[in-house]
Parts: sequence; structure tokens; C-alpha cells
Amino acid sequence: MTHTPDHLFFERTGMDRARVQRTVDEALKGADDGELFLEYTQSEVLGFDDGRLKTANFDVGQGFGLRAVADEATGYAHASELSEAAIGRAAEAVQAVKSGHAGKVADGPTGTNLRLYEDFNPLGEHDFAQKLKVLQQIDAYARGADSRVRQVSASLAGTWQAVEIVRAGGQIVRDIRPLVRLNVSVMVGEGDRQETGSYGTGGRTGFGEFLKEETWRGAVDEAIRQALVNLEAVPAPAGEMTVVLGPGWPGILLHEAVGHGLEGDFNRKQTSAFAGLMGERVAAPGVTVVDDGTIPGRRGSLTVDDEGTPSSRTVLIEDGILRGYMQDRLNARLMGMTPTGNGRRESFAHMPMPRMTNTYMLGGQHDPAEILASVKKGLYAVNFGGGQVDITSGKFVFSCTEAYMVEEGKITAPVKGATLIGSGPESLKHISMIGNDMALDPGIGTCGKAGQGVPVGVGQPTIKLDGMTVGGTAEAA
Repeated sequence: MTHTPDHLFFERTGMDRARVQRTVDEALKGADDGELFLEYTQSEVLGFDDGRLKTANFDVGQGFGLRAVADEATGYAHASELSEAAIGRAAEAVQAVKSGHAGKVADGPTGTNLRLYEDFNPLGEHDFAQKLKVLQQIDAYARGADSRVRQVSASLAGTWQAVEIVRAGGQIVRDIRPLVRLNVSVMVGEGDRQETGSYGTGGRTGFGEFLKEETWRGAVDEAIRQALVNLEAVPAPAGEMTVVLGPGWPGILLHEAVGHGLEGDFNRKQTSAFAGLMGERVAAPGVTVVDDGTIPGRRGSLTVDDEGTPSSRTVLIEDGILRGYMQDRLNARLMGMTPTGNGRRESFAHMPMPRMTNTYMLGGQHDPAEILASVKKGLYAVNFGGGQVDITSGKFVFSCTEAYMVEEGKITAPVKGATLIGSGPESLKHISMIGNDMALDPGIGTCGKAGQGVPVGVGQPTIKLDGMTVGGTAEAA
């Protein structure tokens, strides 16, 4: 079967490209911006649990979203039916937003020839039997690795998304996006005590790398290691102390506590803790944070965003100074700024808005061992679970899934039940040491905002934060 956008959106559906273009031109006449977003998606999930295949789903989705923007008002209509009649009805609906408005549709984004991933379909790369065999091997290997393993869950998930963005005047932008992920979770136990550990990896590529024995064995080993650490963990102390965050996935705290506050919509509406601080110091010297959607093959990367703007590397904070926001087209226009390729949507049924891609802190000069050695008494947080953040105040609460006490510069007992409590803007100012070991997460992030979820990446080096509040179940000594 041909998988080109021409086939998926026009030949297969019987729509005529010229007539659809005329409908879009008419719908957006007098608007300030807008587009027709066409989408076709295939997705597959295989879930292996308790020694057998529990889930085997294959789904196909398609549809369109038509948007017209006048000033800051937006008219949006969408449907899962790909037909000229449905697009025509949508065009009638969205025109109401520009009633009495005499605008001129903004110029479309300037394209590039950059491709950050291949357009092949990973779902057809390996057959069902091959994927099932790997899941069975994961289960058997995990159960044989340690007698304390009581339960094993593993999953393989893949998505293939084709999009086409049609703008007034005939500009067309296309993108075909593969995305795969491997997840492993184990439960271990001794007596009545049980603990869990998990590990996942993925990216915008095929399943091949993740079906290799060395890859899935590494994922299982890491999940078991985490679970066994938690099996020995003691209650975490509570109080104010020095906190060291490990490299890679702990960047999720940076993503939530700081990243969302640097998205354009929150700053345009003055609801972000960073609103109005452009050019001012918002973090300690040495802290540089970027959002980079141009890293080949990464989970959060996009050749173009969901408005057709090429992704970019946006410097948000440079040496502690606020330098930029992540922008979609609407908020960039209203703020007199340039779109940064961060206009993203979960699907055709959702309007785009400013969202992160791969957001991370750059490395510094300190050796990680030097950072830990400088801590008299504190917490070393290596992995995180869920958290809550208030964008307006920047206040956050994050739970640690793997953490250790640090005493006299040495990592000592693992602890459980630790939560980090603080304010994103304030925490940035309390960073006193930055490691030279910057790492990105293994490709597992999904970000939620306004009911929409999109794949993202995070990352950071080892960092030391002075005077952070730790919530726990034991009193700090």
C-alpha cells in the first residue's frame, strides 16, 4: 500500500486537492492565521503481563482540523471524516470567528530540507510473532534473573503518523512521524514487603534497536536493580537539606517546574511566574536551559511542528538570564515575537498551543563525584515519578522513585517516600554546582497540558541545589 500523504488524504478518500484548497482559501479570507490539518495514524500496543499476552491492539485513526484565527480568538472545527463535504461544513463553522474582522492571513512558515527521522512505518517492520517472542524472552529473563522477582510486565508500542498542513494561498507542509517505545516493569518481594522498578526506552525510529537482546536485557536489568534498591530502602527524612539530582530523567522536574512557565501562552496572559522577566536573572550563573526539537531520532523531536513551522533550538535561559519563550504562531504574533516551532497538538481533534519538545539544562564544569563529595548531609535523587506544578506560582511537589541519603560526601542508605517541594523559579537560583555529565532521558516522556498529551524529551547533568524542602516520613537528624 502506498503511504504518501497524496494517497492517504486525496487518492484514497476521493477528495480533489484543488477544491479543498479553494475551501481553505475561502474559510481563511479576512482571518489573521489558520490552516487545515490533515492526519492519518496507525498505532499498535502489545502488552505482556503475568506470563501471558494480555493486550494486542491495532488502531487506525484519521481526520482533519480546520482553524481560523482573528486577533486572539480562534474558530476550530474537526471531524474524523475525510471528505470535501465535511471540510466544507467545518469552513462554514470557523468563519464565525472572523465576523466583522478584516485581517490578512499571515505568511506561512519558511521551510527547510532538514529531516530528523525516516518516514518508514515501524509497525510493519517486524511481524507479530517476532514482537511476541521478545516479550516472552523479557518475561523469562526477568523471572530467572533473581528469585525475588514476583511479577513482570512488558510492552511494545508503536505509532506511525502522517500529517499534511494546508494554508491559504497553497502552501503545503507534510511530515511522517514514526515513534516506538519499550517498557519493562517488575515487582520484587521478600516476605510481606513488595517493591517495584521500571525502565523504558524509545524514540522516532523503528523497533529494530529495541528488539535487540542487549537492549531489552539492559531494560530488564535496570528495572530489577531499581526494584531491589527500593526493597532495601528506609523511610526518607523530612526537612530542609541539600539535594543532588542525577543526570538524565530527573530533568522531568526541570520540564515541569520551569519548562511550562516558559511557554508563550502563559507569558502572554501574564499567568507565568516568569512573565515580564525577559532579560533578567532568573537562575544561578551557569544555568543554561534550551528546548531543542532538532535532535535526530529523539522522542520529542519534530521536523516541523503541527502548524508547519520547522523545529528549532531555542535558548530559554542563558547563564541564568531569561532569553526566550517557546512559541506557537498565535502567541508569537500577539507578543511580537518569532514562532519557535513549538506549536503542537495531540491530534486533529485539538488546537495547537505552545508545547515543549526536548527540554534540558546544559552541562557545567564539575565532576559528579566532586558534587556528591561536597554534600555533608543531603538527598541524592536519581529517578522520579509523578508530580504537581502550579504554573502561576511555580510551586511544585515531586515524588522520588529512587533516592539515597548522602552523608559526609558518601552515598549511603536508599530511601523511599521522598518528595521534593519547592518553587521552580526559586530552585533555579539555588543551584550551586552543575555537573559535566549532561544526559537526555532514554525516550519515555509524555507531557500533559490542557488535556492534551504529546511525546517529549528531558535531560540535565548532575546538579546540586542548596536548601531544598524534602517531604518524608522520618524526622531529619
